[in-house]
Amino acid sequence: MKDKTIAILENRAGEQLADLVRKYGGTPFSAPALAEIPDIDPVLIDQLVSEWDAQLPDIFIFQTGVGVKALFITTDALNITEKLLHILASSVVVVRGPKPTAVLRSRKVRIDFTAAEPYTTAEVLAELDKSSIANKRVVVQRYGDTNVELQTALQQRGAKVTEVATYRWSLPENVQPMIAMMDALDANTIDVVCFTSASQVYNLFTVAEQLNRKDALQKGLNKSLIASIGPVCTVALGKHDIRVDIEPNPPKLGPFITAINNKLA
Repeated sequence: MKDKTIAILENRAGEQLADLVRKYGGTPFSAPALAEIPDIDPVLIDQLVSEWDAQLPDIFIFQTGVGVKALFITTDALNITEKLLHILASSVVVVRGPKPTAVLRSRKVRIDFTAAEPYTTAEVLAELDKSSIANKRVVVQRYGDTNVELQTALQQRGAKVTEVATYRWSLPENVQPMIAMMDALDANTIDVVCFTSASQVYNLFTVAEQLNRKDALQKGLNKSLIASIGPVCTVALGKHDIRVDIEPNPPKLGPFITAINNKLA
């Protein structure tokens, strides 16, 4: 990675990624392509917890650490966390990956099923398919967007799904760093572009389309090395005809940077 320029589209963990790039001698190019906007309604959460207390859901599915944290911050403020914990103790808890697992364990929540790597919807469904979920009441903690694949699969299996929003994804207020990255790609000064979310892909191409630069962006990306954090992100890139050169296993930041460094070496 020495003397290479690495474009980073991550926002929340962007500085962590940049530090890892610098550790290997690279130069980070920050171009955040995603903003997390709080989207949790305390009144609705209060109502849902009361409904769950009266009629226990059968299954809870937690998908992201930041979403679980936002949920507990809200129940703390409403002074209903103990009630929620009692509900979770009486239901089956399914977790998508290590981040929501860590938050739930910090609250001493029992976890019944944990999706295997690479922590996608397929692995969540594999856990759920160990028994029938027909007519089961399933609560899904939504991440930035509705997980349409998961919701559709649950409904096809006969589950009654309730989705709980905690935050949503949006374009950053300042898209100039993304435009600057497109300029750098045009000038062939970016060696690797790092995608850590499918939504980063969609947002980047949304901005490019607004500027009539979609074709130039595709060309520029395909002249650089493209690093994808995992399968969902890789599928999103493929939809835009972007070749993926690097995908770590497991899909975590440390192995991600190591895979990039090994590829450049």
